[in-house]
Amino acid sequence: MDRQMYHYATVSKALQDLADKGFTTDFNLEEDRIKEHCDEFEIVEIYRYEGETDPGDEATVYGIKSKDGEKGVFVAGHMAYSEGSAAMMLHNLSIKGRDTGCES
Repeated sequence: MDRQMYHYATVSKALQDLADKGFTTDFNLEEDRIKEHCDEFEIVEIYRYEGETDPGDEATVYGIKSKDGEKGVFVAGHMAYSEGSAAMMLHNLSIKGRDTGCES
């Protein structure tokens, strides 16, 4: 899988760029779907936003695509990476570089 990682000044800039590329579903509203069917998604693009003064302002924006072709975004804030969370599952996909094995 060819995954791209970008760095932008703001989360809203990353979200706009993804929307321009057809990533229109807000997967934050479907977090349970990601947790229950993580192996049905792939990370296409990753955008990181790092707070200059407060680590709590850090966020990662994932451009993800489902196996059926649905494209959307998932925004994970600094505190979103708890065990078993959708953010942690996507993070594991990102680090492990594989499409399955979504263990938390």
